[in-house]
Amino acid sequence: MTSTLLPRLDAHTFGPWAVITGASSGIGRAIARHVAASGIGVVLVARREDQLRRVGEDIARDFSVGYRIVKADLTRPEFFAQLEAATSDLEVGLVVGNAGFASPGEFLTIDREELLRAVRIKVDANLVLVHHFGNKLAARGRGGILLISSIGGLAGVPYVANTAGVEAYVLNLGEGLHVELARHGVHLTVLMPGPTLTESMAKMGVDPSEMPMKPMTAERCAAEGIAALAVNRPRHVAGRINRWMAKLMPRSVATAMMGAMIGKKFARQALAASAGAGHGGRGDS
Repeated sequence: MTSTLLPRLDAHTFGPWAVITGASSGIGRAIARHVAASGIGVVLVARREDQLRRVGEDIARDFSVGYRIVKADLTRPEFFAQLEAATSDLEVGLVVGNAGFASPGEFLTIDREELLRAVRIKVDANLVLVHHFGNKLAARGRGGILLISSIGGLAGVPYVANTAGVEAYVLNLGEGLHVELARHGVHLTVLMPGPTLTESMAKMGVDPSEMPMKPMTAERCAAEGIAALAVNRPRHVAGRINRWMAKLMPRSVATAMMGAMIGKKFARQALAASAGAGHGGRGDS
């Protein structure tokens, strides 16, 4: 994808540097490229240093902007000290809170520590990021914050109940702060992707070919988020059909429909596991 196809941000407002969490792949990587296409340097934050380095090298080559890498686990409290040290000499005009992961399964069967990791990465980390950089952006009088939630945050979703819960926190935090920060000249948008071709979809065990709608690409989702941030929408559901469904479908209907769809998937997995166990766990005849 060439830079001429990417939506642009005003570098004076949102530059000269942007901090992007979860930047090693998927939507975070795509957002980093959109930001870099605007002539804004990027601070790439994630756990996988090798992948971050490849993203940074590609951005430097394609857009001739600077990049920094911060290898950090946002589920651990010490991540912020690492990030603060890496950005203390930079003027940051944009913060993108994208990091997250899905924990599919029946809530009572998921390890409690994994559930808490989801809370730390979506609730604790975003709270710290927005509070720290939000103060700096407000003092600066311009800039932006883009928080990545999910359409799962619009209603309870069985079998990803904890994930939907923390996504709802991001949505509500962002919508409230959109109003508070506007008087300081700071944009804040919550991007709400639907099914998107990312590693999280693979972890959910979803086969895109079995879905009633074709999932969005990470690049398209990121482009919609950048465009929404530029005009300071409080929230933006990515994808026209997703927006239509989110607007018209009652929460109770959405919960029941998603529960039935995801529940069938887990039922098939349980049946397959049971059949495998009956053959020594290997499926051998």
